[in-house]
Amino acid sequence: MSTPAPAENAIIKTSYGEMTVSFWPDVAPKTVENFKKLAREGFYDGTAFHRIIKGFMIQGGCPNTKKDGKGMAGTGGPGHSVKAEFNAKPHVRGVLSMARSSHPDSAGSQFFVCHGDARFLDNQYTAFGTLIAGDDVLDRIATVPTTGSEKSTPIDRIEVVSVRLVPAA
Repeated sequence: MSTPAPAENAIIKTSYGEMTVSFWPDVAPKTVENFKKLAREGFYDGTAFHRIIKGFMIQGGCPNTKKDGKGMAGTGGPGHSVKAEFNAKPHVRGVLSMARSSHPDSAGSQFFVCHGDARFLDNQYTAFGTLIAGDDVLDRIATVPTTGSEKSTPIDRIEVVSVRLVPAA
């Protein structure tokens, strides 16, 4: 009989401070494992939050946002995708969810943290965790001035310095 993996949280260290998330492997096991695998590999280190909409969400996880990244921000991924794991967890402030293209099974590495309630995303995007520390950092990032056609591109670079897994308390 195999022993279940110990519960882990992720500390997302940004240039604006740290946020800690707790995972929901009971409702999105493949998504949680994919995020953890990418974190262990250092995939997220040096990326940036490239899409910010105050009151809605902050989005990161695109490799094209690294300082030496190629391609347009928001279009990159890890070279694989994860089948959607839609679930009953509501998209409310602090929820960690996977970004994707129009195809439900296209999520790979890009994620977002809800800055406000976004219940219209329920059962259409894979919610897989929640913020347990760093709500002030979420607010600081979400209120950065933005520009661009959708007014969602941050004027300043908000770097994801690292994503580290730590034992859950």
